[in-house]
Amino acid sequence: MAQVVDIITAESPAAPAVSQASVRAVPGQGLRGDRYFSGTGTFSPHPQKPDFEVTLIQKEHIDAFALSAGITFTARDARRNLVTAGLDLNALVGREFQVGSVRIRGIRLCEPCSHLAKLTSPEVLRGLLHKGGLRAQIITEGEIRVGDPVVVLPPGQPSGPAPA
Repeated sequence: MAQVVDIITAESPAAPAVSQASVRAVPGQGLRGDRYFSGTGTFSPHPQKPDFEVTLIQKEHIDAFALSAGITFTARDARRNLVTAGLDLNALVGREFQVGSVRIRGIRLCEPCSHLAKLTSPEVLRGLLHKGGLRAQIITEGEIRVGDPVVVLPPGQPSGPAPA
């Protein structure tokens, strides 16, 4: 079963990324307590854009990169918000899915950038190419918790409040 294995936020671009047990997802804003929610992220657009609300990355890709590069690289180093296991995030571009009770729409891949390379290692640019995660839009408000299931919704299912 696909699930959330870590939730990571940072209050500002310079603040350390920290793990959370849960976080509030707010449509049009992002994850409460994160730098992009407050509009202070390194790449925060003004006005806010849907693909800056939440980012996801696969734990499997983080672990494989750290092993192949021979470096210590954790989910916090990746600076993505939701770390998942058991799910191909690249397949969710243009798709809606549910994380716990929160409905989310995949917008585009979240490729590694030179800023991340400066913070961690230049190896991320090659090692996480097409494996750097997913940028997504929050469709419905709610709490996301570590351990929540991630369920891909059938294509064509109408957007709106998450099913009960």
